[in-house]
Amino acid sequence: MARFTAHREVAAPADVVWELVTDWSRHGDWIPLTTMTVDRDTGGAGTRFTGRSGVGRLAFDDPMEVTSWDPPTPTRAGTAAIDHRGSLVLGHAEVQVVPLPGDRCRLRWTEDVSLVSRKLSRAITLPIAVGGRLAFGSTLKKVAAEAEARAAR
Repeated sequence: MARFTAHREVAAPADVVWELVTDWSRHGDWIPLTTMTVDRDTGGAGTRFTGRSGVGRLAFDDPMEVTSWDPPTPTRAGTAAIDHRGSLVLGHAEVQVVPLPGDRCRLRWTEDVSLVSRKLSRAITLPIAVGGRLAFGSTLKKVAAEAEARAAR
């Protein structure tokens, strides 16, 4: 299983960042070569969505479900847990938004993912971990920029 974490400090309140980063339909705006479809929106745990990543015939679906949902308060971190439930990618993700003084917060995204093929998964664990950290770092940078623009309005 490949594990990686990306994090970023954001000059926006935790509730603004939470609202943005848990808008699953928007993830395709920030993650390269990915489109998102929300299959069932419960507004929290039980929400199901699918990311389709890749190009043409080299694309795959990554269905996910939100398994826990605890939004932040001004004094406590918020956390959402997501399970990957596809025929190719399996695993768990966690997004956390930690309020900081001065209408700032820390956004952290952690993934523990593997491929259904254990042999292939073991062979590419390191590239997935390194690539995932870099890709999600870039994604969180985009989320932060949008949240900061919203907070400045």
